[in-house]
Amino acid sequence: MKVIDKIALVLIIIGAINWGLIGIFNFDLVAAIFGDMSIISRIVYGLVGVSGLWGIKLLFDD
Repeated sequence: MKVIDKIALVLIIIGAINWGLIGIFNFDLVAAIFGDMSIISRIVYGLVGVSGLWGIKLLFDD
């Protein structure tokens, strides 16, 4: 597994945990840490989204 694949996987896991917290407890961890829609939280959300797209590639790798 390449380094970029591992980074993407970690970000996907962070995103999944955050969505789980939102769904179960109505608590947005990223917003709590970095502020509600601050520039940093927007970057984190963007990186998680790009990682999710990268994760599609991981499904089809041998």
